[in-house]
Amino acid sequence: MSSNHDSGVQRWRERFVDFLFGAESDEWLTVLRAGLGIQVILFCLSIARDWTSLLAGTGRGLISRELVEAMLSGESSFVPRIGWLVTIGRGLGLTEDAVLNLVWIATLCAGLFLLAGIFCRAAAVTSWFLHLAAVKSGDLSAYGVDNLVTIGLFYLMLSPLPDRLALDWRWRNRKPPDPGRLRFFRRVLQIHLCLIYFFGGLAKLLGVGWWNGTNLWRALTRPPFDIIPADVLIRFKHFFPILGIAVFVLEIGYPFFIWHRHLRRPWLLGILGMHLAIGVAMGMYLFASVMIVLNLAAFGPGILWRQSQAANDGQSFPGGMTRSLNN
Repeated sequence: MSSNHDSGVQRWRERFVDFLFGAESDEWLTVLRAGLGIQVILFCLSIARDWTSLLAGTGRGLISRELVEAMLSGESSFVPRIGWLVTIGRGLGLTEDAVLNLVWIATLCAGLFLLAGIFCRAAAVTSWFLHLAAVKSGDLSAYGVDNLVTIGLFYLMLSPLPDRLALDWRWRNRKPPDPGRLRFFRRVLQIHLCLIYFFGGLAKLLGVGWWNGTNLWRALTRPPFDIIPADVLIRFKHFFPILGIAVFVLEIGYPFFIWHRHLRRPWLLGILGMHLAIGVAMGMYLFASVMIVLNLAAFGPGILWRQSQAANDGQSFPGGMTRSLNN
């Protein structure tokens, strides 16, 4: 009896270790790197005209940057902010406008470098720092999109870069990353997404507005998200309760069914379709795109498409570790 118990514990231990540190392809890392690079580029281009107005100091911006950063200091003194860079620039004889323009250019270049896979680690750290500083100093965050970009960039800068499709890999002849580390960071991203969806769906479940469709109606008719005319929405008002329930069912079920062998593909497609619909119907393109990128990176390889044969053959990994790459 004791022997059977010990063997059972040993099997569970091996499964747990393989779940966290088993062999993994770097395809998910390619999706995350390129996708977040595009996201940073779109972020810069979307606010290029208003960049200075949003981040200028007292008396020049729409909202005083000094006021926002003073409020931020009450929360933490260690959160990156544009004021740090402005202070350094003044010490070098640069004007505030010059510093802000340089920050915008540096952020855009970091996104381009990520997309191409050039100096991946430095580009990821730079993108994370400058994006977070701009968001916090300009109070730009809306509907969590900037928080999600920050989360993605944080995981990216800690992950075993570069991936095999990055130009860094080809130019520098880098050694293959440890497949166990690739699996670990992918698992952390997957679990984080599961928590985000579960608690987001639970909050919707506990409120009556998603049961009767009123929250969906308000979201679609509130400026500046009222892209679809109200008279068109009225024609389909009877579908709002069904759609509202479908949304929180998709989100609450995400951490349970995304791991199921037969249900994970339709569930992932449902989540991707939901975010695509949000982007088209409400004009929340950046929010939709970052959620699609995070989902594709976390669960796309092995669910929506098979991972590369090179990875499955163990050619890119030491020791021929190839177990459960598509699990």
